[in-house]
Amino acid sequence: MNKKILSMFSLCQKAGKMASGEFAVEKALQDGSCYYVIITNDASENTKKKFENKAFYYQIESVVFGGKEELSHSIGKLNRTTFAILDEGFSIKIKSLIEDEIKQG
Repeated sequence: MNKKILSMFSLCQKAGKMASGEFAVEKALQDGSCYYVIITNDASENTKKKFENKAFYYQIESVVFGGKEELSHSIGKLNRTTFAILDEGFSIKIKSLIEDEIKQG
């Protein structure tokens, strides 16, 4: 995985602009503070479906990307499968880095 993505995740977490874990991400979607949702590839099918549907309902972009070990470790947490970006600037940058990574395969 691109080190820039992991660095941006870390920076976003340190700035207090990221929510992680199902409960926190769900709350961020509901209160309108979320700009972008990332669900890990190794999340359960139920979790993927639940958060893709919730993001669609609240009209927030979401992506299934990365592994929970790598992404969780980058923010200093354990076993997180869902992440919400709570800042527009961070969301734009992280989204573009993820899209580039997906295009490169």
